[in-house]
Amino acid sequence: MSRVVSWLQKHEHRMFFFVNRRIQHAALDYFFNAITHLGGATAMIIIALCVALFTEGVWRIAGIQSCIALAVSHVPVAIMKKKYPRLRPYLVLKGTHTCKKPLTDHSFPSGHTTAVFSVTVPLMLVHSTIAIILLPIAFLVGLSRIYLGLHYPSDCLVGLLIGTVTALSAVTIWG
Repeated sequence: MSRVVSWLQKHEHRMFFFVNRRIQHAALDYFFNAITHLGGATAMIIIALCVALFTEGVWRIAGIQSCIALAVSHVPVAIMKKKYPRLRPYLVLKGTHTCKKPLTDHSFPSGHTTAVFSVTVPLMLVHSTIAIILLPIAFLVGLSRIYLGLHYPSDCLVGLLIGTVTALSAVTIWG
C-alpha cells in the first residue's frame, strides 16, 4: 500500500511542478492571480445571490440551487480540512512559486474549486451553451490554485467532485 501511495504522490508532485513551474509566465501570473478570485467566497456568494434574486424562471431556480449547493458544500470541505490537515505545497515543496499573500490553512480540499463548481453546475444545467463559458472558467479557477502554489492537483480534483456532487444533489432535490 505504501508503494502505491508513494507512486501516486510522486506523480502528483510531477503534475504540480509542471503547472507551477514549467508554464510560468508574467502574463499567466497576472491571469491566474485574477481568475483565482472568482472561486473565492465573496465572488461566489455574490454571483449565486444575484442569479437567485435578480433573474426569473429557471435561472432563478438555478440561482437558488447554486446558493444551496454553495452552503452545503462548505460543510464537507471544513470537515476534511480538519480531518486531513495537509500542508500547502509551497510550505512543503522547495522551489514552489506562490502568490504574494499565500494562505496558511490546510490545503485539502480546495475550497475555491469546490465553490466555483457548486455555483456553476446548476447554471450550466439550465442551458448547455452557457457551459461553454462556465466550465472552462471553473477549470481555470482550479488550475489557478495549482499555478499559484496553493493546492496539489488532488486538492482541486476533490474540490471539483464535492462541488459537482453537492450541486447535482441540490438540483435533484429541488427539481
